[in-house]
Amino acid sequence: MPYFFGIGLHVIVAIYFAVHAIRHGQNVYWLFVLFAFPMLGSLVYLFAVYLPSLRASRGAHVAARAITQFVDPNRAVRESRAQFERAPTVASRMRLGAALLEAGQAQEAIEHYEAAANGPFADDPALLVGLARAQFALNRYAAAEVTLGRLFVADPQMRNQAEPALLYARTLAALGAPGTRAAFEAALACASDAAPRCLFADWLAAQPAEADRRRAALLFQEIVQDGKHWPRYAREHNREWLQRAQSALASAAAH
Repeated sequence: MPYFFGIGLHVIVAIYFAVHAIRHGQNVYWLFVLFAFPMLGSLVYLFAVYLPSLRASRGAHVAARAITQFVDPNRAVRESRAQFERAPTVASRMRLGAALLEAGQAQEAIEHYEAAANGPFADDPALLVGLARAQFALNRYAAAEVTLGRLFVADPQMRNQAEPALLYARTLAALGAPGTRAAFEAALACASDAAPRCLFADWLAAQPAEADRRRAALLFQEIVQDGKHWPRYAREHNREWLQRAQSALASAAAH
């Protein structure tokens, strides 16, 4: 009985890899290898095709990053700090600032960004984005607006980049500035995920006009509807925004 079970398991594994080969456009000779030599063929396919494709997938990168963050949350900061101590260049200082910011240590991060911004790379776009992010994280919204203004003067194309465009809209919203609506519309035009829609909807829902609240509801509904069709990695990436949209719609329905 175990003998026949073993044969059946090998065939099931071979079928699984055959389906993977067909879906991913692999050469048809893999089907011959998998079914002519179920055990050996499956092992060869596992190491030659399946694992490399898994490692290359975006979902795998997201999962690996999440696991690393859970197991060793200070690894990025530790490695960036060691690199900066070995070579205190502007690039290594910026890398350390980014790692600190991701780790929630905005106060130390802004010290590195401000030090880098006082040198010859003061108008470097990546530096200015990092500095503005740190300022925003510390609720220094007026300073963040000034920094983003410098960024857009230094590189006008950054207005059309998802991260600085959304950060600018959020900064104006925090300041209660009159250009907030236009900034969010611009962020929507270059959005790479659901964050701009959700944050714009949050802002619209807090406005006095009924038309704004209706549009907020529509944006939340779009996020929930789109979420039904997202692949797994997209659902993971947008989990916060999907949950916020669902909560907002549920709260509106309860009232």
